[in-house]
Amino acid sequence: MKSLLIFTFLMLCSIVSFGQGLSISGTIIDAENLPIEFANVIVLSEDESEILKGTSTDHEGYFNILNLEAKSYIIKITYIGFEDFNQKIILKGNLDLQTIQLNQVSESLDEVSILVKKPTVKREADRLVFTIEKTALVEGNMLQVLKSTPGVLVIGDEITVKNSNPTVYINNRKVNLSSEDLNQLLTGSSANAIKSVEVITNPSARYDAESGVVINIVMSKNLITGYRGSVFTNFTQAVFPRYTAGTSHFFKNEDISLNVNYSYSKDKLNREGDDTVNFLDNSNNLDQSWRSFTNRNTWSETHNLNANFDYFINEKNTLSLSSNALFLPYYKYKIANNTVINEANGDFSSRFTADNLSRDNKYNLAFDVDFNHNFTKGVLDVNAHYTAYNYERNQGVISNFFDMNNAFEYTNAFNTHNNQSTNIFAGKIDYSLPLNESSNFETGLKVSSTNTESDIKQFDVDISTGNETIDVLNSDAFNYDEQIYAAYANYDRSTEKWSINAGLRVEQTNIEGVSPLTNISNTQDYLEWFPNASLLYNMSDDYNVYLNYKRSIARPSYASLNPFRFFLNDNYVVSGNPFLVPTFNDHVVLGTSITDFFTFEAYYKNYDGAISEIPRQNNDTNVIEYIFVNFDKSVEFGFDFITNFEVTDRWSIYAVTSFYNYEEETNLGQGFVRRDQWSNYSEFQNDFTLLKDNSLNISFALTWVGKSLQGFQTVEDRLISDLAISKTILNKKGIISLSVSDLFNTHDFDYRTQYQNQFSFGHADIDDRYVRLGFRYKFGNTKLNSNARAIDTEERERLEKKTN
Repeated sequence: MKSLLIFTFLMLCSIVSFGQGLSISGTIIDAENLPIEFANVIVLSEDESEILKGTSTDHEGYFNILNLEAKSYIIKITYIGFEDFNQKIILKGNLDLQTIQLNQVSESLDEVSILVKKPTVKREADRLVFTIEKTALVEGNMLQVLKSTPGVLVIGDEITVKNSNPTVYINNRKVNLSSEDLNQLLTGSSANAIKSVEVITNPSARYDAESGVVINIVMSKNLITGYRGSVFTNFTQAVFPRYTAGTSHFFKNEDISLNVNYSYSKDKLNREGDDTVNFLDNSNNLDQSWRSFTNRNTWSETHNLNANFDYFINEKNTLSLSSNALFLPYYKYKIANNTVINEANGDFSSRFTADNLSRDNKYNLAFDVDFNHNFTKGVLDVNAHYTAYNYERNQGVISNFFDMNNAFEYTNAFNTHNNQSTNIFAGKIDYSLPLNESSNFETGLKVSSTNTESDIKQFDVDISTGNETIDVLNSDAFNYDEQIYAAYANYDRSTEKWSINAGLRVEQTNIEGVSPLTNISNTQDYLEWFPNASLLYNMSDDYNVYLNYKRSIARPSYASLNPFRFFLNDNYVVSGNPFLVPTFNDHVVLGTSITDFFTFEAYYKNYDGAISEIPRQNNDTNVIEYIFVNFDKSVEFGFDFITNFEVTDRWSIYAVTSFYNYEEETNLGQGFVRRDQWSNYSEFQNDFTLLKDNSLNISFALTWVGKSLQGFQTVEDRLISDLAISKTILNKKGIISLSVSDLFNTHDFDYRTQYQNQFSFGHADIDDRYVRLGFRYKFGNTKLNSNARAIDTEERERLEKKTN
């Protein structure tokens, strides 16, 4: 890492230059010769395809745009209630446009100001782009936006795209948190600055090899100088009330850009479970049936802070500092369980209760330094990253046992202390070069180093005295070191008829995991190649065909490799597996688009060594263990139909239906198990823009998730429904919003496991039915758009701590 930092420093020193460019200045007035403050002045390329520079006028109507090259531009000046001013200029020296008068439009403000619009969906060969800027969806949080994004399914903490867990990026920066931490980050982060969401099913070689499917949240980019801010608050009523409040501030001038976002969330979540485990005898006949009624409550207070600072050294060089902080000072997790045990004939045998109380303390701090240099031809990006992660959990469990007459017998208790500390260092260099108007070349290097130290101590508790005695068989430590070295090259070319994108990424991985108390070790060293390719042919303006291929990797999370056995009570335990190996995925898509409205796709996925957490019941000890395993075979293939169109200028529809087959096969010690299941996924989304001034926006979505297979477990049908409404008020500075989830009370689901000597089933109530009210107030130059972004690196994704 020292060599990398020295190399980066020398590179920065060698390429920074402070050259000065040309300028355009002027003064904007109205028909009465009064200056217009906060008018937006934008410089575009000659063909108007790219915004190059921008600013806003001061209180005297004056503007000055610096560091421009000598070439032709289009200058555009806009201000609400006035006609736009457009002019082509040929810049040869510093240009003073003197005084520019804007003409007021004849219509009233409400007739010409369109502040709210409908979401739009654009289908490309390798991705789907869901644009939501200035719609009702941005008045919720980021997780709500993902729930409304076509093709994205959010159930609890898990985000999936066609049975795959995607890698989430924000402005092409990976948010590599555990699923639980990512959920907390997205729930506590306002969606107000989101421009679009890209669901990238065939990422280029520039993305890490673990990015088989990418969700890239694109934030609105600001090119206008000035200050703006906002405050917001949300109240959510589910089983219990939840509260969120936050503020955002953005400032930009010719030299710097600063963005700070903070949010605070106070939540209480409720989950209900009704699970039955049928323990079997040696002939796989029913021996005993254990039915557990479980109530899980989670109390949490979460602080999210994101800060970004950009220093525009000159026209060609930008230095950026970024920080992202997740702080969880209060987290309480309570499980109340009552398990009833019946004999095979249905007679009551016994029962027990188990009360589990956990308290957590967690923080995740990430820091990035970025340098961007624009050559005359080409762009260089250099990044250095550091993450500090710390997690502590203290758990107490008390179980009471009752006999066949339901009379109290005895009490058992134990305490558990669990700690994890992780440090991540990463650095990367990316270079992109436009070869000509239709082709580009990209290449880069990346190195990362991760060190994790964790330990667990379990103590048996004497109920009468309260004294603790360490349980050495269920206490352990685990040290994990990982280094990844990566390089890639990518080429793309587009013509009127053809588009091609081909790349290759290579990654060398060195892993060593050691458990000193149990003398378990795991060493893995492997070099792997990850090609990707996309080919699209436009047969006409209304018809194209395309073919995509991508190879990717899914490395085990740090928690899944950890050999600890974490007991939730005397009969339920969560275990890691230090012998897990990575999953390799080959993904092929053949598709066609007819006009702008219809797309058909056929796809095939092969997972080599798919990692899945499955429940395993021990019929001799009556212990249910949740453990991570590698499957020998996992294959998915299916067919998709997608359409989107506008019914009227105020009503648009997006619809998709997918029929797919999923097959799993592995040997768990008693011979091979093979399961497969045909399923259907369908989505129907409606977006409306209402009222004369277009200030009322409604989004309504229905998602059908058919019976599916997940880790040898069959999950039954679900109908998911979401409604979002927003209305601008207070002279367009205030926005009130209403969101409703699970309108028909159909988000909960049943599940079932039955193969060999495994037989269990249950019902999950996930506390996903709620009504949310929100209010946002904007101040400052509210016409600005934010360039807020979040930061992180690949390795943070596997800081996963399993919560049950």
